[in-house]
Amino acid sequence: MVTYVQLSTKAKMPILGLGTWQAPPGKVEEAVKFAIDVGYRHFDCAYLYKNESEIGDGIQQKIKEGVVKREDLFVVSKAGEETHPVDDNGMIVPSNTDILDTWEAMEELVDAGLVKAIGISNFNHKQIERILTKPGLKFKPANNQIECHPYLTQEKLINYCQSKGISVTAYSPLGSPDRPWAKPGDPTLLEDPKIKEIAIKHRKTSAQVLIRFHIQRNVAVIPKSDKPHHIEENFKVFDFELTNEEMETILSFNRNWRIVEMLNAVNHKEYPFEEDY
Repeated sequence: MVTYVQLSTKAKMPILGLGTWQAPPGKVEEAVKFAIDVGYRHFDCAYLYKNESEIGDGIQQKIKEGVVKREDLFVVSKAGEETHPVDDNGMIVPSNTDILDTWEAMEELVDAGLVKAIGISNFNHKQIERILTKPGLKFKPANNQIECHPYLTQEKLINYCQSKGISVTAYSPLGSPDRPWAKPGDPTLLEDPKIKEIAIKHRKTSAQVLIRFHIQRNVAVIPKSDKPHHIEENFKVFDFELTNEEMETILSFNRNWRIVEMLNAVNHKEYPFEEDY
Protein backbone atom coordinates (compact mmCIF):
# COMPACT_ATOMS: atom_id res chain seq x y z
CA MET A 1 0.00 0.00 0.00
CA VAL A 2 1.07 3.59 -0.64
CA THR A 3 2.65 5.03 2.50
CA TYR A 4 4.21 8.13 0.93
CA VAL A 5 3.10 11.06 -1.17
CA GLN A 6 5.63 11.91 -3.86
CA LEU A 7 6.29 15.66 -3.90
CA SER A 8 7.20 17.61 -7.02
CA THR A 9 10.69 17.95 -5.51
CA LYS A 10 10.97 14.13 -5.65
CA ALA A 11 10.98 14.06 -1.85
CA LYS A 12 8.73 11.44 -0.28
CA MET A 13 6.40 12.74 2.41
CA PRO A 14 4.89 10.07 4.66
CA ILE A 15 1.17 10.06 3.94
CA LEU A 16 0.32 9.84 7.65
CA GLY A 17 1.71 12.34 10.13
CA LEU A 18 1.15 13.50 13.68
CA GLY A 19 -0.59 16.83 14.06
CA THR A 20 0.64 18.95 16.99
CA TRP A 21 -1.81 21.87 17.12
CA GLN A 22 -2.99 22.27 20.73
CA ALA A 23 -0.64 19.52 21.88
CA PRO A 24 0.01 20.88 25.38
CA PRO A 25 3.42 21.73 26.85
CA GLY A 26 4.53 18.97 29.15
CA LYS A 27 2.84 16.33 27.00
CA VAL A 28 3.90 16.94 23.44
CA GLU A 29 7.51 15.76 23.87
CA GLU A 30 6.38 12.40 25.21
CA ALA A 31 3.72 12.19 22.48
CA VAL A 32 6.35 12.72 19.78
CA LYS A 33 8.72 10.14 21.28
CA PHE A 34 5.91 7.60 21.52
CA ALA A 35 4.81 8.36 17.96
CA ILE A 36 8.33 7.72 16.63
CA ASP A 37 8.39 4.38 18.45
CA VAL A 38 5.03 3.49 16.86
CA GLY A 39 6.31 4.33 13.38
CA TYR A 40 5.39 7.95 12.63
CA ARG A 41 7.96 9.74 10.50
CA HIS A 42 6.00 12.90 9.59
CA PHE A 43 5.38 15.66 12.14
CA ASP A 44 3.28 18.72 11.44
CA CYS A 45 4.34 21.75 13.46
CA ALA A 46 4.05 25.54 13.45
CA TYR A 47 5.65 28.49 15.19
CA LEU A 48 2.13 29.59 16.14
CA TYR A 49 1.53 26.40 18.17
CA LYS A 50 4.24 27.48 20.63
CA ASN A 51 5.45 23.92 21.25
CA GLU A 52 8.12 23.41 18.58
CA SER A 53 11.03 23.40 21.03
CA GLU A 54 9.51 20.48 22.95
CA ILE A 55 8.82 18.63 19.70
CA GLY A 56 12.46 19.17 18.74
CA ASP A 57 13.57 17.81 22.11
CA GLY A 58 11.53 14.66 21.56
CA ILE A 59 12.96 14.15 18.08
CA GLN A 60 16.54 14.74 19.26
CA GLN A 61 16.10 12.21 22.05
CA LYS A 62 15.00 9.51 19.61
CA ILE A 63 17.89 10.34 17.28
CA LYS A 64 20.32 10.01 20.21
CA GLU A 65 18.79 6.65 21.11
CA GLY A 66 19.40 5.50 17.55
CA VAL A 67 15.71 4.83 16.89
CA VAL A 68 15.68 7.15 13.86
CA LYS A 69 18.01 9.32 11.81
CA ARG A 70 17.13 12.92 11.04
CA GLU A 71 16.91 12.09 7.34
CA ASP A 72 14.18 9.53 8.15
CA LEU A 73 11.89 12.27 9.42
CA PHE A 74 9.71 14.73 7.51
CA VAL A 75 9.14 17.77 9.72
CA VAL A 76 6.78 20.52 8.60
CA SER A 77 6.76 24.00 10.11
CA LYS A 78 4.87 27.15 9.14
CA ALA A 79 5.78 30.81 9.09
CA GLY A 80 3.88 32.67 11.78
CA GLU A 81 3.96 35.73 13.96
CA GLU A 82 7.72 36.00 13.64
CA THR A 83 7.34 36.88 9.94
CA HIS A 84 3.87 38.43 9.88
CA PRO A 85 3.05 40.67 12.87
CA VAL A 86 -0.48 40.32 14.23
CA ASP A 87 -2.66 42.74 16.16
CA ASP A 88 -4.47 42.10 19.47
CA ASN A 89 -7.21 40.20 17.65
CA GLY A 90 -4.80 37.82 15.95
CA MET A 91 -5.24 39.63 12.63
CA ILE A 92 -2.22 39.90 10.32
CA VAL A 93 -1.13 43.52 10.18
CA PRO A 94 -1.45 44.72 6.55
CA SER A 95 1.87 45.52 4.93
CA ASN A 96 3.32 45.99 1.47
CA THR A 97 4.35 42.33 1.45
CA ASP A 98 1.94 40.31 -0.65
CA ILE A 99 1.75 36.62 -1.49
CA LEU A 100 4.35 36.83 -4.26
CA ASP A 101 6.91 38.72 -2.15
CA THR A 102 6.47 36.16 0.61
CA TRP A 103 6.93 33.32 -1.90
CA GLU A 104 10.24 34.80 -3.08
CA ALA A 105 11.44 34.88 0.53
CA MET A 106 10.48 31.21 0.89
CA GLU A 107 12.36 30.34 -2.29
CA GLU A 108 15.48 31.85 -0.74
CA LEU A 109 15.20 29.29 2.08
CA VAL A 110 15.43 26.49 -0.48
CA ASP A 111 18.39 28.14 -2.22
CA ALA A 112 20.14 28.47 1.14
CA GLY A 113 19.61 24.77 1.87
CA LEU A 114 17.55 25.52 4.98
CA VAL A 115 14.48 23.61 3.78
CA LYS A 116 13.93 20.81 1.27
CA ALA A 117 10.55 21.96 0.00
CA ILE A 118 8.14 24.86 0.44
CA GLY A 119 4.38 24.78 0.50
CA ILE A 120 1.26 26.73 1.33
CA SER A 121 -1.79 26.39 3.55
CA ASN A 122 -5.41 27.46 3.11
CA PHE A 123 -4.75 28.75 -0.41
CA ASN A 124 -7.61 28.76 -2.91
CA HIS A 125 -7.04 28.00 -6.58
CA LYS A 126 -6.81 31.65 -7.61
CA GLN A 127 -4.08 32.35 -5.04
CA ILE A 128 -2.20 29.26 -6.19
CA GLU A 129 -2.52 30.35 -9.81
CA ARG A 130 -0.92 33.68 -8.94
CA ILE A 131 2.14 31.84 -7.67
CA LEU A 132 2.30 29.38 -10.58
CA THR A 133 2.13 32.19 -13.15
CA LYS A 134 4.61 34.43 -11.34
CA PRO A 135 7.43 35.60 -13.67
CA GLY A 136 10.73 34.10 -12.60
CA LEU A 137 9.16 31.39 -10.43
CA LYS A 138 11.92 29.14 -9.10
CA PHE A 139 9.95 26.61 -7.07
CA LYS A 140 6.27 25.88 -7.24
CA PRO A 141 4.41 24.95 -4.05
CA ALA A 142 5.10 21.33 -3.19
CA ASN A 143 2.05 21.00 -0.94
CA ASN A 144 -1.16 22.78 0.03
CA GLN A 145 -2.36 22.04 3.55
CA ILE A 146 -6.12 22.50 3.87
CA GLU A 147 -8.98 21.56 6.15
CA CYS A 148 -10.51 18.39 4.80
CA HIS A 149 -12.89 15.73 6.12
CA PRO A 150 -16.17 14.10 4.99
CA TYR A 151 -18.18 17.25 5.82
CA LEU A 152 -15.73 19.36 3.75
CA THR A 153 -14.47 17.03 1.04
CA GLN A 154 -12.68 19.73 -1.02
CA GLU A 155 -12.98 17.70 -4.23
CA LYS A 156 -12.49 20.64 -6.61
CA LEU A 157 -9.47 22.04 -4.78
CA ILE A 158 -7.81 18.64 -4.36
CA ASN A 159 -8.32 17.81 -8.05
CA TYR A 160 -6.94 21.22 -9.02
CA CYS A 161 -3.85 20.88 -6.81
CA GLN A 162 -3.08 17.34 -7.89
CA SER A 163 -3.49 18.33 -11.56
CA LYS A 164 -0.76 20.95 -11.00
CA GLY A 165 1.59 18.49 -9.30
CA ILE A 166 0.87 19.96 -5.86
CA SER A 167 0.23 17.41 -3.13
CA VAL A 168 -2.44 18.01 -0.49
CA THR A 169 -2.41 17.51 3.27
CA ALA A 170 -5.68 17.31 5.19
CA TYR A 171 -5.84 18.98 8.59
CA SER A 172 -8.72 18.54 11.07
CA PRO A 173 -9.40 15.10 9.52
CA LEU A 174 -11.31 13.92 12.60
CA GLY A 175 -13.34 17.11 12.92
CA SER A 176 -11.13 18.72 15.62
CA PRO A 177 -13.39 17.48 18.44
CA ASP A 178 -11.34 19.32 21.10
CA ARG A 179 -11.45 22.73 19.36
CA PRO A 180 -12.08 25.49 21.92
CA TRP A 181 -14.80 27.19 19.85
CA ALA A 182 -17.07 24.16 19.38
CA LYS A 183 -20.76 25.03 19.78
CA PRO A 184 -23.64 22.81 20.95
CA GLY A 185 -25.29 21.33 17.89
CA ASP A 186 -22.14 21.33 15.75
CA PRO A 187 -21.78 18.15 13.66
CA THR A 188 -19.60 15.49 15.28
CA LEU A 189 -17.72 13.45 12.71
CA LEU A 190 -16.57 10.72 15.07
CA GLU A 191 -20.18 10.08 16.12
CA ASP A 192 -21.64 10.05 12.61
CA PRO A 193 -23.75 6.85 12.47
CA LYS A 194 -22.85 6.14 8.83
CA ILE A 195 -19.14 6.44 9.58
CA LYS A 196 -19.62 4.16 12.58
CA GLU A 197 -21.43 1.64 10.39
CA ILE A 198 -18.50 1.48 7.96
CA ALA A 199 -16.06 1.22 10.88
CA ILE A 200 -17.92 -1.72 12.41
CA LYS A 201 -17.86 -3.53 9.07
CA HIS A 202 -14.07 -3.27 8.96
CA ARG A 203 -13.60 -3.86 12.70
CA LYS A 204 -12.01 -0.43 12.93
CA THR A 205 -12.76 2.80 14.76
CA SER A 206 -14.44 5.83 13.22
CA ALA A 207 -11.12 7.68 13.49
CA GLN A 208 -9.35 4.95 11.50
CA VAL A 209 -12.00 5.13 8.76
CA LEU A 210 -11.70 8.93 8.60
CA ILE A 211 -7.91 8.68 8.24
CA ARG A 212 -8.11 5.90 5.66
CA PHE A 213 -10.53 8.02 3.61
CA HIS A 214 -7.76 10.54 2.92
CA ILE A 215 -5.04 7.97 2.31
CA GLN A 216 -7.10 6.42 -0.49
CA ARG A 217 -7.39 9.86 -2.13
CA ASN A 218 -3.57 10.11 -2.05
CA VAL A 219 -3.98 12.97 0.42
CA ALA A 220 -1.60 13.20 3.37
CA VAL A 221 -3.38 13.32 6.71
CA ILE A 222 -2.25 14.64 10.09
CA PRO A 223 -4.57 13.58 12.94
CA LYS A 224 -3.61 15.15 16.26
CA SER A 225 -3.47 13.34 19.57
CA ASP A 226 -1.30 13.42 22.67
CA LYS A 227 -2.82 10.22 24.08
CA PRO A 228 -0.66 7.13 23.44
CA HIS A 229 -3.54 4.75 22.70
CA HIS A 230 -5.00 7.13 20.11
CA ILE A 231 -1.58 7.83 18.55
CA GLU A 232 -1.06 4.09 18.10
CA GLU A 233 -4.63 3.44 16.96
CA ASN A 234 -4.47 6.21 14.36
CA PHE A 235 -1.39 4.59 12.81
CA LYS A 236 -3.14 1.24 12.24
CA VAL A 237 -4.73 2.21 8.94
CA PHE A 238 -2.60 0.34 6.41
CA ASP A 239 -4.14 -3.10 6.94
CA PHE A 240 -7.60 -2.45 5.47
CA GLU A 241 -9.14 -0.72 2.48
CA LEU A 242 -12.43 1.08 1.97
CA THR A 243 -14.43 -0.09 -1.04
CA ASN A 244 -15.19 2.26 -3.93
CA GLU A 245 -18.79 2.29 -2.77
CA GLU A 246 -17.76 3.25 0.76
CA MET A 247 -15.53 6.03 -0.57
CA GLU A 248 -18.42 7.39 -2.63
CA THR A 249 -20.72 7.19 0.38
CA ILE A 250 -18.28 9.15 2.53
CA LEU A 251 -17.78 11.75 -0.22
CA SER A 252 -21.57 12.20 -0.31
CA PHE A 253 -21.51 13.49 3.29
CA ASN A 254 -20.06 16.81 2.08
CA ARG A 255 -21.93 19.83 3.43
CA ASN A 256 -19.16 22.43 2.98
CA TRP A 257 -18.97 22.75 6.77
CA ARG A 258 -15.78 24.47 7.76
CA ILE A 259 -14.34 24.07 11.28
CA VAL A 260 -11.49 26.55 10.88
CA GLU A 261 -13.22 29.59 9.39
CA MET A 262 -10.52 32.08 10.42
CA LEU A 263 -13.22 34.65 11.09
CA ASN A 264 -10.68 37.07 12.56
CA ALA A 265 -9.30 37.42 9.03
CA VAL A 266 -12.60 37.59 7.14
CA ASN A 267 -12.01 41.21 6.12
CA HIS A 268 -8.43 40.62 5.04
CA LYS A 269 -7.80 41.15 1.33
CA GLU A 270 -6.41 37.62 1.07
CA TYR A 271 -9.20 35.82 2.97
CA PRO A 272 -9.27 32.56 0.99
CA PHE A 273 -12.66 31.01 1.69
CA GLU A 274 -14.95 33.21 -0.39
CA GLU A 275 -13.99 31.27 -3.51
CA ASP A 276 -15.77 28.03 -4.42
CA TYR A 277 -12.39 26.25 -4.23
